[in-house]
Amino acid sequence: MSSSPKEKEQAAEQHSASPKTVAFTQMKDGTKEDYAFLDKLERSYLKSLPDRLMATMSLLEDALGGYQVSRLEHSLQTATRAETDGADKQMIAAALLHDIGDLLAPMNHAEFAATVLQPYVREELSWVVAKHGIFQKYYYAHHLGGNREERDKFKTHRWYRSCAEFCERWDQASFDPNYKTLPLSHFEPVVREVFSRPLP
Repeated sequence: MSSSPKEKEQAAEQHSASPKTVAFTQMKDGTKEDYAFLDKLERSYLKSLPDRLMATMSLLEDALGGYQVSRLEHSLQTATRAETDGADKQMIAAALLHDIGDLLAPMNHAEFAATVLQPYVREELSWVVAKHGIFQKYYYAHHLGGNREERDKFKTHRWYRSCAEFCERWDQASFDPNYKTLPLSHFEPVVREVFSRPLP
């Protein structure tokens, strides 16, 4: 049941001083002031995104097992290889976070990670991360009765080579327990810089 105009006015007056919450209980009843207040909170919340990303990366230590390294170590190796090869900061961040979706979206982890990255990195990198799961199949799908050439459907795409190289040089090679990997703390400044850039 919708609030009466008088009830809406009273609620707005109660929140007009220094509100901690909006006055409305249905979005359609929100005022310009309500949404300006929420926008301010959201912009403040966005500033702490690097903290949440770093905390989530730490959780990859206990994600999917079976490999000789943890998912966190794999991600760190991928980012370390990218940095060693002279990749720019956006690419290093993409390499670090490319499997962050394993925790909550194991069936579409690549798209999940790409969505996290997309507002902050150039379009090429979000595409590479979104498709890397398909490109990685080249290395194992035939052992499980799948199609290792599935990536060929993107053969004419302008970033096909970028994704193929990402997988060959960094992703598929980063399961080595003897590789000298940089720690997560090393990549924190890169994450903070990439995910702190102003958004519209």
